[in-house]
Amino acid sequence: MGRKLPPFAAVRAFEATARHMSVKAAAEELCLTPSAVSHQIKALEGFLDTQLFERAGNRIALTLTGKGYAGKLTGLLDTFLEETEAVREAPRILRVLSTPGFAARWLVPRLPRLDFARDVRLRVSNGAPSLDFATNDADVVIQWSDRTTPGLHVEPLMASARYPVISPELRQREIVRHPEDLLRLTLFYDETDDAWPEWFQRAGLAGAELPPGPTYPNCELSTTMVEQHQGVSLAYDAVVRGTIASGRLERLFDVATPRLPIYAIACPEPRAHDPRIAAFRHWLRAEAEAEGVVPQHLPQAAE
Repeated sequence: MGRKLPPFAAVRAFEATARHMSVKAAAEELCLTPSAVSHQIKALEGFLDTQLFERAGNRIALTLTGKGYAGKLTGLLDTFLEETEAVREAPRILRVLSTPGFAARWLVPRLPRLDFARDVRLRVSNGAPSLDFATNDADVVIQWSDRTTPGLHVEPLMASARYPVISPELRQREIVRHPEDLLRLTLFYDETDDAWPEWFQRAGLAGAELPPGPTYPNCELSTTMVEQHQGVSLAYDAVVRGTIASGRLERLFDVATPRLPIYAIACPEPRAHDPRIAAFRHWLRAEAEAEGVVPQHLPQAAE
């Protein structure tokens, strides 16, 4: 059964009048005329079938029932106001889940340019980010590759070639000048999608015996090791441009693998056009387009 509540306007008129003990003061607070306030109070008394004020000319006094009712209403309305303000002032959180490399080397350095950056709650995954939005505690996932998933809106974001990167200190120490010089260094390999054989083939060293080196589950770990002067990794251009610009890494040689899709934006299909999610998607796409790393075959994003 539905709640049989009194009209809210009548409740407000009565509570304000009881608090001020003045119809005129209540009318000023509520931006109403005194006659409108009096009408609302009479409507509430009719609803309750009881008298709330005793009237003597222009003077009013609360009845015993009215006094008890007013006290409870003031407390309820104060709580109602506090809860309402808390909801209005609460940040509209956007939960984003991504790979460590995307978060550290691409997203975080650009977040200050996002209007609602303070509302973003960013988490990184140990492996491939979960696309199960029922359990991953995310609104948006930056997924690896652009594969489609039933029930999800997937928008390819980034494509990239790969090339070797090295720290300036290691390059100077080892005197790396030609692709074959890499065969005497420690190379870092990827657990999935390793492309060293392809790169050496494009560098004119097809079939070369590659040196042993550790294998990492994601490119961020290998790139971090390169920054520690421990070896050479095959990095994604779109991800490490900022690190190279900072001087922490250097690109080796002009040879690169072909551009392939590496990241996409995923969210539940029914929520693709939620204002906050849509705004985040558009911002990511604009940032990627400004750097020329959006897959070329995609049309301009539109809503």
